[in-house]
Amino acid sequence: MATSMRARIQHEVTEAGHILDDKLLDECVSICTLYDVSPEDIRFKIEAVNFRSSATQATFNLITMDTLDQVKKNIQAELAKSRAKAKPKPSTAAQVNLSRMPNFGRNTVVTSLLPVKQEDASESNATSFGLSDSIRTSTVTFVGPPNDPESRKKRVYRYMFEKISERSENLDQIIDDFAELIRAHYDVSDFGDPSASTDEEVTIVGRITHDTETASTSKLAEGAMMIESSRMLAAGARVPLVLDPTIKIRGSVKGMGGYGIYPGAIVALKGKNGGGGYFLATEILGIPPLKPSPAAQGIINPKLDPAASQNPATMFVVCGPFTMDADTAYKPWRALLHTIKAQKPDVLLLVGPFVDAQHPKIKIGDLEVSPTNLFRAHFIDPLKAFLTASPGSIVLVVPSVRDLTSTHAAFPQPEFDASVFNHPRIHCLPNPARFTINDVSFGVTSVDTLFHLRKEEYFKRGIEAGPLPASPTDLPTDAMANLCRHLLLQRSFYPIFPPPADLAAEVNLDMSHFDGARMVDEGELDYAPDVLILPSRLKQFSKVIHSTSTLNPSFLSKGTYGTVSIAPRSAGTPLDRLKVEVTRLEAPVPSTNGAATNGTTTAATTQPAPITVSS
Repeated sequence: MATSMRARIQHEVTEAGHILDDKLLDECVSICTLYDVSPEDIRFKIEAVNFRSSATQATFNLITMDTLDQVKKNIQAELAKSRAKAKPKPSTAAQVNLSRMPNFGRNTVVTSLLPVKQEDASESNATSFGLSDSIRTSTVTFVGPPNDPESRKKRVYRYMFEKISERSENLDQIIDDFAELIRAHYDVSDFGDPSASTDEEVTIVGRITHDTETASTSKLAEGAMMIESSRMLAAGARVPLVLDPTIKIRGSVKGMGGYGIYPGAIVALKGKNGGGGYFLATEILGIPPLKPSPAAQGIINPKLDPAASQNPATMFVVCGPFTMDADTAYKPWRALLHTIKAQKPDVLLLVGPFVDAQHPKIKIGDLEVSPTNLFRAHFIDPLKAFLTASPGSIVLVVPSVRDLTSTHAAFPQPEFDASVFNHPRIHCLPNPARFTINDVSFGVTSVDTLFHLRKEEYFKRGIEAGPLPASPTDLPTDAMANLCRHLLLQRSFYPIFPPPADLAAEVNLDMSHFDGARMVDEGELDYAPDVLILPSRLKQFSKVIHSTSTLNPSFLSKGTYGTVSIAPRSAGTPLDRLKVEVTRLEAPVPSTNGAATNGTTTAATTQPAPITVSS
């Protein structure tokens, strides 16, 4: 039997062009016998370990004992994973002794021991309120993210269990995806290796990174940056990057006069490594922009009711923090609630944090009630009351990684559990999220990506070559518009990697699940949003970039929020239908007799609230 196995292995391996000495052949026989692996499979496993790819060819390393040791480790890992899946699930019934729990105002008699069924989150949420992926009211047709069990399970991942291998695979995949995009757009036949010396210029695609010696101490600058390629394109090479003083910039918007780069940016460069240990870039190839949404191209979604989107709709965009740093009384939010109840917007979009873990009072534990009760008193109950008074409205809720009321503290972040609100017209969305209102596409995240980009960006001046024509609404020299442009070009709600060290706690980035932070996916969602909402501590603004209206409503604690008016579909493209503005919060004026106004605000007793916004 052993002789037959030995001969079959020898035949499989040598036929594939590999060389095995007697010692290696004996080890292969041992592996096949011990782990019940066929000769064909052992060859495949050896080739998987020894495969090496470059820009010009794919080769296999020589088989050594180290190769076979790695093969054994891989087989053992596969067996361990299969055994873990085969383990029976623990009992789904747990005994909870409610009599030992403190009685917070319960007025019912509770049996000492009650069986509690533990349901899987993906199953229990399937029928919960607020998680349907579409709804239609008298004036609004809302379509949210996919809500099938598989999509929900993918969003509710286990963080703090990130594997280095999974992180590196995702980082490589992003580079490879952009390489295919560049290949198709610029008709590039082959990509080069930035670490390989060449006489002629080559085209490379890679990720901008800090110099390892200055990564934690300084901002990205010339002389302190590197370019990192993927394992498929150039074996994961990372080399110092030098930008030519007269560098050309191709494919950017006309009038920009340069190109912004930052750690994590995927770039396409032309140049060469002349043997000096660095890659000299002489030309930057701009990333092709996202195509406009179907509505912007005049395409009517056949899946939607033809009668939908024929009514105008109004939308309030309110972003946290919702209270001042001095207290947790939520005065700005309570003042805005009066406006909301009076104007009854069709859509109310609330973006966290709601109970902010970074609030000065909360950080020192200066709270008289629990965060859960604070959230219920200021948000859950008032929102339900608003929806009762306005039966045609819906509420959309996006969490923040700083929310104490969220059970997930990493980005990308799943939606709140729908049982928190338990209302059919309160929809919980993930962070970030893509959704549509009346055939107008929206994108939103609660992470302050703009501020992080502004802190990390290095702007390289260059000579424009073959620029894209700027549309009348484009702002090629506007700094804020160009920050938003980075997100659209990189197809990501957070294109920075790694996050700034002093701001990393604001995002808690999980690269192993970074697909959830991408602006597009491999399915039908391959276009730019019509409205991109990016709350930031930078000065509030509303700008148009290509076919996308961008909005930074700032924070409600600073006295501003956003309003979006959506005209009927007959008005034209989304840009023609949309009116996106930043609105100042109106604050109640004390009554003349000095008595409290009981929170009642009318047009005759309001005035613009003073605000201070940092730029």
